Amino acid sequence: MKKKQFTIYKLHFTSPLHISNSRDDYGVSLQTVNSDTLYAAITSCLAKLGKRIPENGDLGCTISCLFPFYQKNAQSSTILFLPRPLLSTQPRLKDVADAKKVKKVKWLDPFFFEKAINGESLFDESKDIDCIYGQYASKVLVNSKFISSQVSQRVSVSRTLKEDAKPFYMDRVIFSDYSGLYFLCEGDSTLIDEGMNILQWEGIGTDRNVGNGFFQYEKSSLDISLPDNGSHVMALSLFIPESNEQWTEMTNDEKIAYDIERRGGWITSPPNNTIRKNAIYGISAGSVFKKLKDDCYTAGLIVDLRPNIPMVDHSVWRCGRSLFIPIK
Repeated sequence: MKKKQFTIYKLHFTSPLHISNSRDDYGVSLQTVNSDTLYAAITSCLAKLGKRIPENGDLGCTISCLFPFYQKNAQSSTILFLPRPLLSTQPRLKDVADAKKVKKVKWLDPFFFEKAINGESLFDESKDIDCIYGQYASKVLVNSKFISSQVSQRVSVSRTLKEDAKPFYMDRVIFSDYSGLYFLCEGDSTLIDEGMNILQWEGIGTDRNVGNGFFQYEKSSLDISLPDNGSHVMALSLFIPESNEQWTEMTNDEKIAYDIERRGGWITSPPNNTIRKNAIYGISAGSVFKKLKDDCYTAGLIVDLRPNIPMVDHSVWRCGRSLFIPIK
């Protein structure tokens, strides 16, 4: 095995967070953030600073989605979780209760993640079953509810005052202790640093104007032991294939697994806040594909989702370039 070092950014949220789902349902918030959403937010902050955005939307690096981490306090060690591959070796468990616990696991600490990408069976020993805490598998004890939801009632008031106020419910994500979300970065992170310095005050997610999504961040690194002869790759970001030929080559294998999701949303730059971007479909993090090239850690397309409307006079970039790691 060989060690690969990634730059990571840990976000410690100072306020609740609301991440809209594909239906823009205020009553439900996602608990993680896609890489394309984060990339777009950083790009928007750079534009506000007057930084010149490359014509192809490339900031010079590739980032992962935001993943959860657990940390008791500022002095304690951090447990970084990575997504469980959609295609991983499953143990044959006789105990139904154990099998149900294993099925619920979505996040792996570095120990279990390295087992997964090296083709080893997960949770085939009783001591490994004891390392499961809800959705999380960790060699160190964690609070399984360090990410929780808080639903509160709010009221929507008509701007014209011609309609009655309408109550609605909003789900916000709360991080306990010193926990939060983090992402990996591969490449030149100069522009990411500049964008993050503004984004922490701008906030991410929905309803930032009422105090949601603010954070402080710190930068460090993560070493992952990668397999020497991985036959496949796993996506750590939203992935948009560069061509039909690339997609055909990556999926030309029986041992693949992937999820597709629709990506769109609203333009955030005024005065176009009420205009939707064009939509596109991408591949979710955790998907597994046939390997294309040796030591290839990035692939995918950055697309312009600017709607064909005269008033929108700038590009609206959606990053589908994904960070990939080899997997057996």
